[in-house]
Amino acid sequence: MVEHFEKHRPRLWDLAYGLLGSAADADDALQDAWVRVSQAAANGIENPASWLTTVVSRVCLNTLRSRNARREERLGIHLPDPVLQSASMRRPDEEAALAQSVGLALLVVLDALSPPERVAFVLHDLFGIPHAEIARVLDRSPDATRQLASRARRRVRAAALPERDLDPSSQRAIVDAFLSAARDGDLARLLDVLDPSVVLRVDFGPGRSEASEVVQGAENVARRARDAPKGLVRHVIVNGTAGAIAYEGERPIALMAFTIRGGRIVAIEGFADPERVAAIVRRGDAEHAG
Repeated sequence: MVEHFEKHRPRLWDLAYGLLGSAADADDALQDAWVRVSQAAANGIENPASWLTTVVSRVCLNTLRSRNARREERLGIHLPDPVLQSASMRRPDEEAALAQSVGLALLVVLDALSPPERVAFVLHDLFGIPHAEIARVLDRSPDATRQLASRARRRVRAAALPERDLDPSSQRAIVDAFLSAARDGDLARLLDVLDPSVVLRVDFGPGRSEASEVVQGAENVARRARDAPKGLVRHVIVNGTAGAIAYEGERPIALMAFTIRGGRIVAIEGFADPERVAAIVRRGDAEHAG
């Protein structure tokens, strides 16, 4: 069964990431699942892929329940861990799927769901797993899992997540225009690339939670963007969409993810905790080096 686990590892990791919204937690979930799989007998398992999905999903469900039990009220903005890919290694077909399934904006909404709702929605709506299989994960009836997924779906729809342009060249051109205008402090050029209702979310981390903020409207975001870091910028892909890392010397200090629709930026997620940014970048670089 271990060989089946290794064969399906990429999909299982994507599943764990969608369920948990954290690359580190997804790694831990797969390690826990691997231990369980290595100790299990393969006799009687007719569909290894389905069985492995159940094992990983149950591990993630336990993690979600434990997380909810110990979670304290967070102060300020908290953005889920992003997944980075080098802009030069982009594969549009795969990243389009990633952008549509587990983009950062969706992960924020999923964080507000109960663990059973999140599992039912992610497994069914994002990974196409039948309710009969989800019922085994949640230890509920298929009808109950349908209701959970439907309730989660309504909350996702109510969040009115923006559709995104997925063409890589146009995304990068718009991000370049934004970064250039921000460096020059050119308010007019910034307004040219910002949607009138653009939203900026900045997560400064637990050490500076009081500084984390949500900024709405093109003029407000444009004025805030003029204060952005002016150093070296490296283009990356963040959960399937355009992003950039700002450096101070060789040290990454900020990460931005851009949602672009109709040729304008409609949302920016900013990570401004240098320690967290450095860890995210290290992980991304290690993945690509491997």
